[in-house]
Parts: sequence; C-alpha cells; structure tokens
Amino acid sequence: MRFELTDDQELIRNTVRDFAEHEVRPGAAARDRDSEFPADLLKQLGGMGLMGAVIPAEYGGADIDPIAYALVIEELARVDASLAVTVAVHNSVGAYPIVRWGTDEQKRRYLPPMATGEALGAFALTEPQAGSDAANLKCRAVRDGDRYIVNGVKAWCTNGPVAHTIVLMAVTDPGLGSKGISAFILEAGTPGFQSGTVEDKMGLRSSKTSELVLDNCAIPAANRLGNEGDGLKVALSVLCASRTGIGAQAVGIAQGAFEEALRYAKVREAFGQPLAGFQATQFKLADMATRIEAARLLVLYAASRKGDVDRRIFRYSSMCKLFASEMANEVVAQAVQIHGGYGFSREYPVERFYRDARVTTIYEGTSEIQRLVIARELLKE
Repeated sequence: MRFELTDDQELIRNTVRDFAEHEVRPGAAARDRDSEFPADLLKQLGGMGLMGAVIPAEYGGADIDPIAYALVIEELARVDASLAVTVAVHNSVGAYPIVRWGTDEQKRRYLPPMATGEALGAFALTEPQAGSDAANLKCRAVRDGDRYIVNGVKAWCTNGPVAHTIVLMAVTDPGLGSKGISAFILEAGTPGFQSGTVEDKMGLRSSKTSELVLDNCAIPAANRLGNEGDGLKVALSVLCASRTGIGAQAVGIAQGAFEEALRYAKVREAFGQPLAGFQATQFKLADMATRIEAARLLVLYAASRKGDVDRRIFRYSSMCKLFASEMANEVVAQAVQIHGGYGFSREYPVERFYRDARVTTIYEGTSEIQRLVIARELLKE
C-alpha cells in the first residue's frame, strides 16, 4: 500500500496552497468580520478551473480526481474555511448531482457556466422541521402539464442568496413517504422563488447561508433530476459523496489552527522560556499533530474509494466526516488553550478557526447521524 501523492496531486495541492497564502489569507479576517462574500476570489478560482473540479472536461470542468479535490478543500480551509465551504458546496452538492443524475441536455445547459464559476451552485434539502430527519419534507411540488408548481420553505441553504443553480428536493407524492420525494434544478430568477432570511452565523461568516422561499414557483418538468420519487436517493448519494469534502474542510481548519499554535508556542515566553519548552505544551502539540494526520489519512482513503460499486463508501465517507469534524473541534480548542487569553481575542486567527470548526459536526449530517450510518452499514455485512 502506497501513501504518496501523484505528481499531479502534489501540483494541485501546492498551487492551491500558494493561492491561499497570497490571495486568500490577507483578507480572511476582514471578510469574517464584515460577513463579506468572497466574489473576487471565486472568480479567480473559476479561472484556475477549481469551480469545475468535479465537472467532466467535456462540459468545461477540470474533472480532477477525488483525492486532489479533497486536497483543494483542505488547503483552502487551512486559511479560510468560509471560502472552502462555498467551493465545496458548489462542487459537491451543486454540480455533482447534475453530473451524476442529469440528462445530457441538463448537463449541457447547466454545467459549463458552473465550471467557470459564472453560475454558483447550491443544494436545498433542509427545512425548518426537517434537518436530520431528511425525509420529513413539507415543500410540495405538484405536476401541472409540463411544469411543477412548488410551494414551501427551505432552510440553511449554503450559497442560497448568491446561487444561480440550486438542486432542490420537494415532495411529489405525499402518500409514498420518503419514496415520494423528487429532485429538481431550480434557477435563480424563476418567478415565485426568492431567497429569504440570511443567517447571522457564529462561524463561516463570509459564506452566505439563507432560507429559500417558493410561492407557486413553476419549475419546468424538464428540470427534474431522475425520475419522480428518486429525490431522497439523489440526496443521500450526493451527501455520501460530499462528506469527504466536509472531512477535508475539518482537516484544513485543524491544520491551520495547529500551525498558529505551533508558531505562537515558539515565540510566547512564560517563566523564562518559550511555551514550546514546556512538556505540557509539547504533549498538546504532539496529540494535535497525530490526530490531524490520522484524520487526513482517513479522508484521503475515503476519497480514494469514491466510485466503488459496493456500499462501503457510505461507511467510509461517514467515518471520515465523523472523525475529522470531532478531531477539528478538539484541536482548535487546544490551539486556543495554547494561546491563553489571546486565543479569546479576534486579533489572533485561532478565534476564527474555533468558531468555524463548530459547525462541521452538524451540517451535511450530524455526528449522531454519521454514527447511525456507520452502524447500519456494519450490521448489514
């Protein structure tokens, strides 16, 4: 078993790291403070091909391999987790469902502008009463000739107020329960659709998250993804694939916080020596580095399994998301601890990393849901 990255993967990682250091880092704290959406950075990433990371080349995408994609998200999150999640949502749950489930016409229409970043993607599953209980949707789509009339409210939609192309789940047959949910491609500007309240979040503050309101919104039947009733299947398959991206984001956040703590421990003195000279600090740093490396390897292994025909990908994607997100919260807490009182100040980046890490155990499936998925898959064997 070999663990080395390929030359192409190394090149992508180094290119993104250089971009993150020189273009992303200088304004990260200000964007967080002002909740400023990073439109210019997304345009640059589009020019680099990274907004089309999961899109096939025939539709203008970069079509990079899953390991390289995980490295892209990690390197962005190492500096600015808000930018990382914006890119991850656009690719993993915005573009990927169309790549996986779309017709040839849907792919030709929607993927090329998404590949350049001209059209930002989003994913609308969660509702005010349906979070972990993803099948408990109330958003209703009623067939009316060659269109569906959709009514309902979606909640916690990342990229919601700035997206052009949104993958939407709605109930088409209430009598069928979870098998009565269908998936649609919703375009911004469609009459009857508008973004609602933008969330004022603890972390990831320059990533835009909002509710979506659909009031007699007419979506063409040609915009349905898959067959009627395939919606939950679409959603769960997409979330399975995207959880490695959240795992990579968590690893990046932890890595960024660790680097800040290591740097601080070398220069901050107490009792006549740097903090790094104390065994208590050394043990913290050793544990942090070990947990990060373990999570990184699990994320990359899960990424390497993407596309496997067996169901073990469900287990591995949930394992990496669970382990990496809980690791990130532990590591950034220790990074703040090493900084002491300064870790509680917005003058230092670890305060932002601490806030950004918190949601990783919640969105795209809580830690509790990941444990259920892992246990379910183990018991099926």
